[in-house]
Formats: sequence, C-alpha cells, structure tokens
Amino acid sequence: MGKLTVAALRAVLVVVLAGTVFVQASMVWAMATKDAPWPLTPLRVITILGMVSAQVALVCVWRLVAMVRRGTVFSHAAFRYVDGVIGAITAAALVWFAVTAVNAPGQREDPGVTIIMGGVGVAILGVALIVLVLRMLLTQAVARDVEAARMKVELDGVI
Repeated sequence: MGKLTVAALRAVLVVVLAGTVFVQASMVWAMATKDAPWPLTPLRVITILGMVSAQVALVCVWRLVAMVRRGTVFSHAAFRYVDGVIGAITAAALVWFAVTAVNAPGQREDPGVTIIMGGVGVAILGVALIVLVLRMLLTQAVARDVEAARMKVELDGVI
C-alpha cells in the first residue's frame, strides 16, 4: 500500500472520527443542559449507538492500515481487528433495523419505505458477510505464510 494511499485513508478516517465524536458530544451537551430542547428519544440513542459502531470500525481499520504499512497484516494479530470490523458492521445493521422499527409506525400509508429500509439493513449485513469472507482469505494467507516459514527453516537446516 503506497504512502499516498495510506495518508489519504488516514485523513478520511480522522475526519469521520472527529465528525462522529463532535456530533455525539453536541448531542450529549444539548441533552445535559437545563434548557435542553430535546429529550433523550429512542432515535437519539440509536444515533449515538450507530456512531459508536462506526467509530469502532474506524479504529480497527486504522490499526489494520498500520499493520499493512509494517508488513505484519498476515499474522494472527490482524484477526482481532478484522473481527472488530465485522462486529461493528453487524452492530450497524442492528442499529439500522432499530431505526426501521422506530420509523415503521409513521409509514403506515406507505409501507414500501419500511420494506426498503429493511432491505438496506440486509445489505449492511451483506457487507459484514463480505468482510467475513475476506477474513477467511486472511486465515488462508496466514496459514500459508506460517507453512512457508516452517519450510524455510527446514530447508535452511538441510543446507
């Protein structure tokens, strides 16, 4: 992965992380003040939880990018971060299903909106499944790397 690509990805990660933290802090500040115009509604709680799932994914991707730069991504340590991304995406799908459920009563005249929102939740789960498949590929790559290292040691012993 090139230095420019890593720098661009890290810039995007920092901007998104800073934005989500700012929005969360603003929401908490607005609700904590005495004259808070908005109570803690289910949709606000869901929004905060959705941002937390995005933040977990961002931190895990940051760590994976650091491992790629060091050349250590094909190791067992990477699984922790890939699992974190899978968990965060799954949590985001569950949060989206919660948004769909909260929004559904207002869509009685047009239930198609709720069906479309449910489809978006299924698509988000599909992304989690894609990352799970990529995790399986990482598992194979790590196993081959370990096997290659073992064979090199045996070959060095013969020579």
